[in-house]
Amino acid sequence: MRLKGKSAIVTGAASGIGRATAIALAREGAAVMLTDIDDAGGHATLDAIAKAGGRAAWRHQDVVDEDQWREVVAETVRLHGHLDTLVNNAGIGSGQLVVEMSLEAWNRQLGINLTGVFLGCKHGIPAMRAHVQGGGKGGSIINISSVAGLEGAPGLAGYCATKGGVRLFSKAVAKEYAADRIRCNSVHPGIIDTPIWTKIDEGGLSATRDALGTPPGANSIPVDAIALVNTPLQRAGQPEEIAAGIVFLASDESAFITGSELVIDGGWTA
Repeated sequence: MRLKGKSAIVTGAASGIGRATAIALAREGAAVMLTDIDDAGGHATLDAIAKAGGRAAWRHQDVVDEDQWREVVAETVRLHGHLDTLVNNAGIGSGQLVVEMSLEAWNRQLGINLTGVFLGCKHGIPAMRAHVQGGGKGGSIINISSVAGLEGAPGLAGYCATKGGVRLFSKAVAKEYAADRIRCNSVHPGIIDTPIWTKIDEGGLSATRDALGTPPGANSIPVDAIALVNTPLQRAGQPEEIAAGIVFLASDESAFITGSELVIDGGWTA
């Protein structure tokens, strides 16, 4: 197994990319701490890992709460002995034009999508450094951005700002902690078939439809239709395809990769 002996934290592990990632990491031998605000979904992920014979634990976590980050990292080290992989995946999407966006909506996206990543790194890095000093090979931080962190989109300005911030924040962290043998990379999914598309707030639904080229009058985001038009591979990606890239970045196979973007978008940004 590629991750035998490793310990990981995965935020937003209750569904979508987070769930697929937690399952994939555990399948490859990692002990995984699952966190999310969705308790039912988190326990479903935990059960799936347990049934497959993997090691995992669950903790409710709001990623914008610094005290909870301290507790999650401490509990991970207590349960699994160390921390060497951190997947900052928790995030939300909201589609609104700039002049129509409330400060509350802006700050909510900024908090979950970017501040949560900052806090994860702030409290995860000391635990990774301690493991390296105790004989560990090194740490890997994997921050989930988006193709919206590489190019702009009308109606998604707030989301683009947060995901672009994740991209450059990851590069800075990579340079700051390379000497500690802690790597940091960002992953940029394209259109992926996950529940996030059903969670777009009603106020932002119209702007999001327009930004993504959704047919007029649609009352939801038709992921397959958008992917067919905008993605050269003509399909939406699956969470497991993003998880495969994350497993690679968590493994020693990527030991010489830091400060980079792994774009998994079916050719969207080609």
